[in-house]
Amino acid sequence: MKSFPTKSYCFFLQFALLISALANPTYSSAEKNRKTDRDIDAIGHRVIGYPTGRSNWYSLAKEEDLGAQVSAAYEKSVPLLRDSVMETYLDRLGNVIARNSDTQLPISIRVIDSDDSYALTLPGGHQYLTRGLLRQLQNEGELAAAIARGVAHTALRSVTGELTRANLLNLASIPEISVGPGGMANSTASSSLGIRLADLDFRRKDESAADYFGIQYLYKSGYAPECFISFIEKVWHPAARNAQAFSPFAPLQDRLNVLQKEIREILPARGGAITDTGAFESFRKHLANLPPPKPLPTQPILIRSDSQEPN
Repeated sequence: MKSFPTKSYCFFLQFALLISALANPTYSSAEKNRKTDRDIDAIGHRVIGYPTGRSNWYSLAKEEDLGAQVSAAYEKSVPLLRDSVMETYLDRLGNVIARNSDTQLPISIRVIDSDDSYALTLPGGHQYLTRGLLRQLQNEGELAAAIARGVAHTALRSVTGELTRANLLNLASIPEISVGPGGMANSTASSSLGIRLADLDFRRKDESAADYFGIQYLYKSGYAPECFISFIEKVWHPAARNAQAFSPFAPLQDRLNVLQKEIREILPARGGAITDTGAFESFRKHLANLPPPKPLPTQPILIRSDSQEPN
């Protein structure tokens, strides 16, 4: 007996995702075949959109609205370091990078008051750097590299692209409707694996693209591209240096080799590139003199619905 059309649609979509993932089992780099992707002079006049030509269901305006909502909710869940001196410096540096990038969205940078070391980019150009990460950086070029990588994710529209992909993958996971013996009842495991591998492959390309375009923005902003290398070497968590099977990042040395090749082949040699500034030294001293982060609660606090004192 025949199956409903949903079955055939889902099967072919799942099959395509599986083939796509298996055809790219190693860490893929960004889509670099377009001439404009390699043209430093074209920065700011090109639309890199979402790497490898994938679709994005979110308009710029919709992403900006989403970013405002998500960042507002996120900031309620983390301690922010509110300091006018730091905010002024980071806003200035972020604007320099943004002007020398392909982003079509404004950039905002906030500091999370935590000794943990990480950076986060939310939709709509909202970046977060931790105090712990800032303390690891040795010069302004490394800080600019951290910001440039986040700006690259914003220019690529990585987050809303991933949300679009999640919706497409959900379509691919619609249960098949079959009539008759056998059907597609045994396809669930293989199709689920195909979806997971396809998603992982796309995430690897996203992260590779953020490296690829981030170092271009750093260079275009006047900084030494080697600062991007030292930033990656310095702050990448030791546990992530040898990428695991389902990590979105390539092993550290593979990433560095790709970046060094980009510096040699794409970024024209020049003199006078910025590595450090007096402004960064002042920023670093100011950061060191701030009170330490407040300890976070070690366990959740239960708030009663009748607004009595918490347990």
